[in-house]
Amino acid sequence: MIDHIGLDVSDIGRSRAFYSAALAPLGYRLVAEERDGAWTVVMFGIEGPEFVIADKDRPGEANHVAFRARTRAEVDAFHEAALTAGGRDNGAPGVRENYGPTYYAAFVLDPDGFNIEAVCHAPG
Repeated sequence: MIDHIGLDVSDIGRSRAFYSAALAPLGYRLVAEERDGAWTVVMFGIEGPEFVIADKDRPGEANHVAFRARTRAEVDAFHEAALTAGGRDNGAPGVRENYGPTYYAAFVLDPDGFNIEAVCHAPG
């Protein structure tokens, strides 16, 4: 089980706005923001800090994060919200049978090109 995930981003304001919008349909909210001199850490979560972005270090390449959704409707809402917030489509909502018969997911590229996914494992 994952406790939290952290990513470094190139523009903290742009990424804060993107993730605030894209993760809202999944129940995530901004839970904390800390500044330390020239860098900022922004924390999102449902119960506490679970997903963290910062502008302290250079963003990595080929990062992938999958957020669990409770329903397929949440996956659809994530995809729509992420695109509206400036994300780029990287896979429309749908069943990915190569991952399993009930693996319903959508993929977007965030402002830094990270592959962000919402996935629901519940059947239809």
